[in-house]
Amino acid sequence: MKDKYDIIVVGAGPAGSITARTCAEGGLDVLLIEKRQEIGDPVRCAEGVSREGLKKHIEPDDRWIAAKVKGSKIIAPDGTEIRMSEDASSQKAGYTLERKVFDRALAQHAASAGAEVMVKTRASGLLHSNGAVNGIKAVYMGDTREIKADIIIGADGVESKVGKWGGIDTTMKPVDIESGAQFLVSNIEAGEYSKFYLGGEYAPGGYLWLFPKGKNTANVGLGILGSKSEKGMALLLLRKFIEKHMPQAKILEMVVGGVPVSGPIEKTATDGLLLVGDAARQSDPLTGGGIINAMDAGKIAGEVCIKAREAGDYSMKTLKEYEDRWRATIGKNMSASLKVKNMLLKFTDDQLNNLAHSLEGEDVSKMTLPALLKVLVIKNPRMLWELRY
Repeated sequence: MKDKYDIIVVGAGPAGSITARTCAEGGLDVLLIEKRQEIGDPVRCAEGVSREGLKKHIEPDDRWIAAKVKGSKIIAPDGTEIRMSEDASSQKAGYTLERKVFDRALAQHAASAGAEVMVKTRASGLLHSNGAVNGIKAVYMGDTREIKADIIIGADGVESKVGKWGGIDTTMKPVDIESGAQFLVSNIEAGEYSKFYLGGEYAPGGYLWLFPKGKNTANVGLGILGSKSEKGMALLLLRKFIEKHMPQAKILEMVVGGVPVSGPIEKTATDGLLLVGDAARQSDPLTGGGIINAMDAGKIAGEVCIKAREAGDYSMKTLKEYEDRWRATIGKNMSASLKVKNMLLKFTDDQLNNLAHSLEGEDVSKMTLPALLKVLVIKNPRMLWELRY
């Protein structure tokens, strides 16, 4: 590692790697660091992405596509199914990834564009000059070094420390985070649809999912709203579901963690610093999905960094464009999802069943999610009055 770069990106997930690649392709001198010794491992993700969303950033490769999914099924508490085609439900389906391979491929693209990639390198603090961030303290192989940069990108996930060090409030209330648990299971009939189970029996204040990863393998997990969760509850409910619905399943891997579902936070930039991905709380508040949002935000951040370099200005005067652009796109969708999430939290299982039953006789298989919500509002005006706009 050198003593000075144009850009330092902390965290080599999708957000960090896309930011690093975009900056490097724009001619900037970029350092991308990852605290773990292996990029992409461990996986803390259901691994589902939209086909079109992915293609904006990288050409799909069979090496890191575990399954191509036909669509998704939303399953009410009483078992009523709402089936949506792949085209209609593209934000929930399309591909199930092998994140361990996918994340490494993104980092490789960043390296090929000219970024320097260092694993087992942990940021331990930020450097400041005249009130602005201008570098990091990095620990590599037990040694601490100070490395300067014009802009620091915090792509260090839901536990982000970079934002806190930079004076950005990224704290979340229990209602703003979901406690998640997921098993990679085999010896099941995975099917060709992603499935989303609603109701208190499965996941209070959240949902349970199944993402196919091949004919006999799937990611099966759930997220419970922090305000409704107790210690160990997510794992307990997940095991209960496996035992009841797929007793023959063999558990190959297990992962637990938190997912931000807060909606847009107040600030994701300051002088010399940008936050992207889960560090910026850019995952969808309704689904918890964040891969495509993270990549979109990384692209925007990279483009703004290039402009800042050309202008020689790394203050909020220039970096504010990042805030404006992601809030007008990603943030707008997040706000809409937050509205739906907050409404669903108010419903009992019986009310969720009634919503599903109200779609009987409707061909929803080709509807987009907004179109589906519109039909639901028309059929259930009193229940869904808040979603009329």
